[in-house]
Amino acid sequence: MMLTSEYRGPQLTLPNRVVMAPMTRLRSLPDGSPTADVADYYAQRATAALIVTEGIWPHSSGQSEAWVPGLQDSAHVTGWRRVTTAVHEAGGRIFAQLMHGGRKGHPLARIDGTLPAGPSPVSDRDLLHLIGGGKAESPTPREMSRAEIHAAVAHYAAAAHNALEAGFDGVEIHGANSYLVHQFLADNTNLRTDEYGGSLTNRMRFALEVTDAVADVAGPERTGIRLSPANPQFGMHESDPAPLYRALVAELDRRGLAYLHLTDNDDYPALADLRPRWRGTLIANVGENRPATAAAAAEQALGAGHADLVSFGRSFIANPDLVHRITHDLPLAEYREDVLYSRTAEGYSDYPAWDAVCAGAGASVA
Repeated sequence: MMLTSEYRGPQLTLPNRVVMAPMTRLRSLPDGSPTADVADYYAQRATAALIVTEGIWPHSSGQSEAWVPGLQDSAHVTGWRRVTTAVHEAGGRIFAQLMHGGRKGHPLARIDGTLPAGPSPVSDRDLLHLIGGGKAESPTPREMSRAEIHAAVAHYAAAAHNALEAGFDGVEIHGANSYLVHQFLADNTNLRTDEYGGSLTNRMRFALEVTDAVADVAGPERTGIRLSPANPQFGMHESDPAPLYRALVAELDRRGLAYLHLTDNDDYPALADLRPRWRGTLIANVGENRPATAAAAAEQALGAGHADLVSFGRSFIANPDLVHRITHDLPLAEYREDVLYSRTAEGYSDYPAWDAVCAGAGASVA
């Protein structure tokens, strides 16, 4: 089984090919520091080839909703250092995903109370968790000024520095799933007519500036980026994604990054189209907007040469020992939707590994 074989790439050497995908779980303190349960949660999943954390805001002006964690100040660094220490002691590797909400946000959902800003004043109708409880739609965002764009790039770089201070093995830039970098790439959310909008070169500019700023701090060998071409989530629309992403991947390929994390799409087969244009490590996600990734689908992506590694999201929620279960073809547990965002250990770090399930049932361990 290719999934359980060792991977040796240009920048990464990993014990298997099962990556834990980033998933928002809303377990932070009011200031954006991770709770104690976060360390348990990630350490339990340390047999993954690589863990990519939930999205972490680089600056409070990019907080997408309440209880999403941050990596802006010393309290955040201290909190995340407990997480990375726990993962490393369990033998794992962990990258911090930097996620700026851009237009996605609400004054009542972020600790600094600011109005969200994005490439253009185009609304995101997604319902967001508010600090005081309940949900609300993002208001119409402000259009970011050039100064705010430059500040956002600097925020990514500062957060990358903090990630290394916190002990992360690297940083993944979230350029997918409707967040700020994706908003600059997509033609329905970027209506600008300056050097950050219009042409393909201009729409790529922010993504490349962020990548270069982060790589300057962390080193390209510890910098990854996640892209989701033609992903329609949260009202995103890219009318002709292939030319833009071919050009973007070609530019990124020159930078010697740790990896490209790429989601596939039924309307645009990004893995098949972009894999030949990327010489480095490629992590595929084949479950975006589809049923949760199964081992068979992951093996198919590896066997077709579309990826070197495959990220699993939902399957990791209730199966902390997912690699063991895949290796031994064991049944997977289902996660509980009602406690997905309980903000406690319930539905988070309380899912048992297979050995514990068997011990509780008085059965022999496979």
